[in-house]
Amino acid sequence: MKRYFITGLLIWVPLGITVWVLDLLIGTMDQSLLLLPLSLRPDSWLGFHLPGLGAILTLLVIFLTGLFAANILGQRLVRFWEGLLGRIPVVKSIYSSVKQVSDTLFSGTGEAFRKVLLVRFPHQDSWMLAFQTAFPGKVVAAQLEGDYVGVYVPTTPNPTSGYYLLMRKSDVIELDMSVDVALKYIVSMGVAAPPVKGPEAAAYPGN
Repeated sequence: MKRYFITGLLIWVPLGITVWVLDLLIGTMDQSLLLLPLSLRPDSWLGFHLPGLGAILTLLVIFLTGLFAANILGQRLVRFWEGLLGRIPVVKSIYSSVKQVSDTLFSGTGEAFRKVLLVRFPHQDSWMLAFQTAFPGKVVAAQLEGDYVGVYVPTTPNPTSGYYLLMRKSDVIELDMSVDVALKYIVSMGVAAPPVKGPEAAAYPGN
């Protein structure tokens, strides 16, 4: 009886969480329909609410924005817009910080969050998975002796919160692991361990 109940949970819990996350994402993106005039909203001429139309609109707007910003005229407008925001005291600090982070994360040429590391944290006798962010700036590096690297140590099971540390490059171990696999490992609290390939796989019972 207990075994059957646990088996049912193992099927329904992941499915339920997946549906809940998708519903949250689609519901959030559907809010973009509120920007349209009431007469142009799908609910008005369909007579009922159809989930997902706002998500399609959001993705379309993002795509068209990227398409427009890729040409010369779009780049000039983006620079004008950023210059305008840069003149507003409070907005300037928020926008510039968020833009720098987003440029780092979504740029294909950046190195931030591309490498998975193994670091000693919170003390010398324990290890945690971490992500390399960037090397220290000149002002900070001038106060440090040796080569240091910026490291983000995420918390479990919520990797969006964590600690930013500067650690000696010689004290971190770079792992042959993708960021996606590492995130899955962290969120699952070590349950979804990455598979071991090669001759070493026989030594691990989970493979």
